[in-house]
Amino acid sequence: MTSLQMVMVGRFLVFGNCCCTTASERMRGREHFQLSLVLAGGMTICCQVNRQVVLNHRLQRKQAKLMEPVRTDVLTVTPWLAPIVWEGTFDPQVIDEAFMSQNLTIATTVFAVGRYTRFLRDFLESAEKHFMVGLDVHYYVFTDLPGDVPNNVTLGVGRLLSIVRVPKFDRWQEISLRRMELIQTAIKDHIHRGANYIFCLDVDMRFHGRVGPEALGRLVAAIHPWFYMYPRSQFPYERRTVSTAYIPLDQGDFYYQANIFGGALEDVHRLTKTCREHLEVDKSVGVEAVWQEESHLNWYLLRNKPTKLLSPEYVWDDAKGRDAKEIKLVRFSSVIKDKAEVRENL
Repeated sequence: MTSLQMVMVGRFLVFGNCCCTTASERMRGREHFQLSLVLAGGMTICCQVNRQVVLNHRLQRKQAKLMEPVRTDVLTVTPWLAPIVWEGTFDPQVIDEAFMSQNLTIATTVFAVGRYTRFLRDFLESAEKHFMVGLDVHYYVFTDLPGDVPNNVTLGVGRLLSIVRVPKFDRWQEISLRRMELIQTAIKDHIHRGANYIFCLDVDMRFHGRVGPEALGRLVAAIHPWFYMYPRSQFPYERRTVSTAYIPLDQGDFYYQANIFGGALEDVHRLTKTCREHLEVDKSVGVEAVWQEESHLNWYLLRNKPTKLLSPEYVWDDAKGRDAKEIKLVRFSSVIKDKAEVRENL
């Protein structure tokens, strides 16, 4: 396993190749209380917080009203009773009341390798407007070009950015294949010291609306915007038995997109460790899953059910347009781009 070294580039903290021992000033205690909030349609949101939360009387009355379903046009809970978060299935005021006083830190990983650094500014500026606003966020930018990271993006109070230096890869697919390993290493080496949750996001995306603490959970995955109306037999799972990501035609719950996943550090570390090990097994026999780490992510989540699902609102694709009537609010989306141009080594 590769460990990471800390150096300075401009005003950013940069991690390279050796052990980092930097401790966060916002280190959390090990003892937590479990918080459960009832959302619209009977959904429940759970997270670990440092102390018991008591909603004021006004919000308690408001929360009680949320027991009545407000979305009947979409699935709002999975067969294993995990909530699916859509616009209208939660009250932002109730959620914020519960989470904002808990001094939570959300680690956020994003890979900007090669020409993908061009997406960083828009990603960061839109994140500062919409992503976990009111909570502490520590962005970890994985890049081979630290000098291309914009140094004049204004970060809010409690928001930090660190650069994790990674090598230049020969193929764009290698970035995808190595991502699980690099996230696992970063969690183990330093992220675990100063964060409560972690989200792993793609850089070629933009925030358009609130992505807040309603998205927090122990293990969180997002339903792919191109396949949420398809039967499982048409999901683009890895169908070759030679791969460790193999899923038979008669199995599957949802098809999850790797553009956004996250959860508690322990749960995401376990996910990335397992996917990394399976990727290495495949590589040892000359196999590459059809959608690289996304195929392995789907295999893992089939066997380790996510505790919360994010609807396609949280991982939309701008190429689909905005005509889907069930999508009330696009929150986070993939930007339209020339993939052949930004992927330097096809």
